Amino acid sequence: MTHLGFRQDAGRKLTVLCLGAHSDDIEIGCGGSILWLAKNYPGAVFKWVVFSAAGVREAEARRGAELFGGLTGPQGPILKSFQDGFMPFVGSEVKKVFEELKQQVSPDVIFTPSRADAHQDHRLLGEMTWNTFRDHLILEYEIPKYDGDLGQPNLYVALDSELYEKKVRFLMEAFKSQHAKRWFQESTFLAMMRLRGMECNAPSGYAEAFYCRKVVL
Repeated sequence: MTHLGFRQDAGRKLTVLCLGAHSDDIEIGCGGSILWLAKNYPGAVFKWVVFSAAGVREAEARRGAELFGGLTGPQGPILKSFQDGFMPFVGSEVKKVFEELKQQVSPDVIFTPSRADAHQDHRLLGEMTWNTFRDHLILEYEIPKYDGDLGQPNLYVALDSELYEKKVRFLMEAFKSQHAKRWFQESTFLAMMRLRGMECNAPSGYAEAFYCRKVVL
């Protein structure tokens, strides 16, 4: 198995753009990898953008960003109030947010939902990420759901017990409004990471997985 990493130039911090359609998307899809990057690349900067966060979900989005390392306070995270499930129908407004982000940041890596995701909001963000950031490393994350849309990822981040246990603990702490959903359980998140850990032969047995369409060595 070939292991890749990011070059650390003196005086330059790793910049990571994290995009989520809903308040818990980033944390579910790549929370463990964010914790891994923060641990292995001290000083890394995480720019956090959630497109649908209103009411209690706004407070949860802020708490999730705080726990996982996204910007807090007046500088972030960036929270929008697009209606859940309707983003494709206001695509021009969503696109404007992407164009604004493009002027603000040129990240080393972008985490975004998969373009093959069955949820229309997730899918739109994945497509617009590629449409907007055309010369960047984009890693598309996966989110378990009733639709059964999991695919065959091709990039993995192995997680030690400290990180995958912290991810699950933070998820359950930050997003209490989701506890009533039968799928939003510790066992679901651990099972996903265990499956991907088996596929990449992770030392701990746990990993997160991504779809990487293009990478330059």
